Amino acid sequence: MQHMLRHTLSAVMVILLAAPLGALAEDDTATAEANSAEATPAPQGQLPLQALRNFADVFNQIRLSYVEEVDDKTLLENAIRGMLSGLDPHSDYLDASSFEDLQNHTTGEFGGLGIEVGMENGFIKVVTPIDDTPAERAGIQTGDLIIQIDNKPIKGMTLQESVALMRGPAGSKIVLTILRSGISAPFELKLKRDVITVASVRSETLQPGYGYIRISQFQSRTGQDLKKELAKLKAGREELNGLILDLRNNPGGLLQASVQVVDEFINDGLIVYTEGRLPNAYSRFMASAKNPADSTPMVVLINGGSASASEIVAGALQDHRRAVIMGTQSFGKGSVQTVLPLSEESAIKLTTARYFTPSGRSIQAQGITPDIVVERARIEALAANSLEITEADLAGHLGSGDGKESTSVSRKADKGSREDLAADDNQLYEALNLLKGMYIMSKPKTAIVETAVQ
Repeated sequence: MQHMLRHTLSAVMVILLAAPLGALAEDDTATAEANSAEATPAPQGQLPLQALRNFADVFNQIRLSYVEEVDDKTLLENAIRGMLSGLDPHSDYLDASSFEDLQNHTTGEFGGLGIEVGMENGFIKVVTPIDDTPAERAGIQTGDLIIQIDNKPIKGMTLQESVALMRGPAGSKIVLTILRSGISAPFELKLKRDVITVASVRSETLQPGYGYIRISQFQSRTGQDLKKELAKLKAGREELNGLILDLRNNPGGLLQASVQVVDEFINDGLIVYTEGRLPNAYSRFMASAKNPADSTPMVVLINGGSASASEIVAGALQDHRRAVIMGTQSFGKGSVQTVLPLSEESAIKLTTARYFTPSGRSIQAQGITPDIVVERARIEALAANSLEITEADLAGHLGSGDGKESTSVSRKADKGSREDLAADDNQLYEALNLLKGMYIMSKPKTAIVETAVQ
């Protein structure tokens, strides 16, 4: 038994990497005194011997008495996982499968449903569905709680166990039972698994002179892809008068990618900084004046699904007054996770620092507050009078003198396109209207010709 205890204590020493191996607390007092509530705690940096004895006892009891035999490797991995999961929601132990998934995720190709999830009250909570994936096409929304997977309750499972149930071969089917705010009863969604290849950046022209760029997550190539999409918008027939950067439901990703995105729009100054306990946790990321920054008037859209790297971008552009931030409060994930490999097949993901915006605002558990709050809403235009006519529709009307008469038919066509956008995405519609107003007010004054009244 003593040999086993010493062997287990040695294993514990290896696990607790942060503490000096030679820093065991000297404690030769009786067990009763060691267990006393008034016992003096071990000095900072020393391993508490009584706590290690407790661990060894529990370890041994599980090995001898648990209803099924569990090998030592599994028990020790579970101990590591428990230590990390007890710290915060983002620290974790990465076994071979999880480590590979993380590496694939940052390069933009992985298998599954295309959904970013976390844990809340024992259920899986959706952070965001990823664009153009089975989850997004099935209608899964930010904030949904997944309570069953293929009719198996997930209450009591770990996040990794739940995620493992959602994985499977491409083309295989899965049924998720969803609990959604505002809907009284759970409902089922049927999805088909797929190989998820995420294009992190895409763009389109919303209306002549007004561009739209969507970043779905921050990957290793996001900065380069942004440059390409921005160049495509600027190469259009119309001069680019305004740009909408859509970061809604973007769960984040690589810190360096977010820095590259901000650097595209500002010439100098601080982008983000981090603070932590270790000396290398103090980092400052500055804009580079190597290439001239884009100066197109810009609105950035965020919401409750915008997290981490998305919040870094929004916070930096807001502090530098480079863009108007519109939408709803962001998620508030402002902590830095460092992946520390333990071997070629495993690692730990450990929270080591916090993010701060250039002005010193902490993102953690606060998020970014939009300059203009626009809630997601369903907008329906009032029914128009189908008999509505204007002067230009009257037979024999007097011309305007410049040949620019506008008939009711042409106005209805333009109005229809605006109403479609307002109905589909009211936040995007409001962002476009704001950009138009900014452009109008920035134009030079039109010369006013005074005419004498006889």
